[in-house]
Amino acid sequence: MRKIIYVINPISGSKAKNTLLKKIEIATQANNLCYEFMLADIKGDYEALKEKIKQEKITDVVIVGGDGTMNQVTGALRGYNVRFGIIPAGSGNGLAYTAAIPKNTDRALQLIFNQHTKKTDAFLVNDYYACMLSGLGFDATVAQIFAQQQTRGLMTYTKHSVLQFFKAGTYKFEIFIDNFSFETEAYFISIANSNQFGNNVTIAPKAKLNDGLLDVVIVPKMHKAKLPLAVLKQVKGNNKLHQFAEDIPNKKVVYFQTKALTIKNIERAPLHIDGDPYETAAEFKIKIINDCFDLIQP
Repeated sequence: MRKIIYVINPISGSKAKNTLLKKIEIATQANNLCYEFMLADIKGDYEALKEKIKQEKITDVVIVGGDGTMNQVTGALRGYNVRFGIIPAGSGNGLAYTAAIPKNTDRALQLIFNQHTKKTDAFLVNDYYACMLSGLGFDATVAQIFAQQQTRGLMTYTKHSVLQFFKAGTYKFEIFIDNFSFETEAYFISIANSNQFGNNVTIAPKAKLNDGLLDVVIVPKMHKAKLPLAVLKQVKGNNKLHQFAEDIPNKKVVYFQTKALTIKNIERAPLHIDGDPYETAAEFKIKIINDCFDLIQP
């Protein structure tokens, strides 16, 4: 017998949740499924949910929120035998859109009720868990500022991205992959399991959620007038994946795949994980977690 817990993040995205929750309630009742609503914990404490899963044999945990809530819940419940679903209700919804989960609530709910799952990878950044995208530099600065805003949503994120673009500087890094290493000065580095930042703005067009690989994108120092075009070329998928036999340090945008890498963060560039700011460090060891959780998707 299916038992669903809907984990609600009341502050994600820009829309009020009351109408959304009523729609979820009506649809779930119409499918004769046991369900319960639960508020997301701002500190990521899901010990009570773990106990509930054990005691009540919960089969599905559905996040009604965005990538940050998905990060917290899937990270806390790793190893638990539950299916995860998403009703996209965040500012970016990058993981949901990469998985082809529709923004339309009715269609997203129909996926939940159909309960078709696929294994989904995640990754570790030192001891931090990530299920979608991590970044150092410019995008992490925007994430820090965005986290402090009272108003959420795409418009707020876009406004602060534009404002920070004119202030953006570069950071020095050293990258290690297997027996290969190189130094770079970059505006940002993205380490991706999903293919996008969110809102269908791709950054790693070749990324797949279950290929056992991380997609790494490095946007190196260049004249700022050339930066938008270089990033747009990456977003549109016009940059091919690089092999290490090539002269990677001289590429305008570096794009490669790997199971693991180490980044020496020489100038302590800021860090974000799944869109939320995290404490930075001098070095990050990053590695894939194969088949980390079951995600309901088409």
